[in-house]
Amino acid sequence: MRAIIQRSLSASVHISGQLVASIEKGMVILLGIEEADEPEDVAWLSKKICAMRIFSDEEGKMNRSIEESGGGIIVVSQFTLYASTKKGNRPSFIRAARPDMAIPLYEKFNQAVETLTGQKVQTGIFGAEMQVALINDGPVTILIDSRQRE
Repeated sequence: MRAIIQRSLSASVHISGQLVASIEKGMVILLGIEEADEPEDVAWLSKKICAMRIFSDEEGKMNRSIEESGGGIIVVSQFTLYASTKKGNRPSFIRAARPDMAIPLYEKFNQAVETLTGQKVQTGIFGAEMQVALINDGPVTILIDSRQRE
């Protein structure tokens, strides 16, 4: 699994002109799932993200997690995180998981984040054409891959 985490001042997701998710301060998680991913990847990645200290404390240092900061969370499925650009100019998405495998893992990830943070996770709609708006705070943008546990 791959995730891009962005600390946000505000964010929203629209589908066909309708608002489906909206937060003020918090984080937006773009989540990509590949064919090799398993429930272990969900568990590791959700714990890592929820414990990540990317929010400022009283001294302005990144020292607080999402739970400690009290911010909202939006998770958006993002198969394009598995784009391969090795050949030519048209990206290939062959490593991205097909919906029958990806949707259950996406839902497990969202449920794990809710359990770990004690708050409802807002989402887009899997596979939908979405417009994601974000005011990145910092900017803070972090890429995490469950295959490269750094």
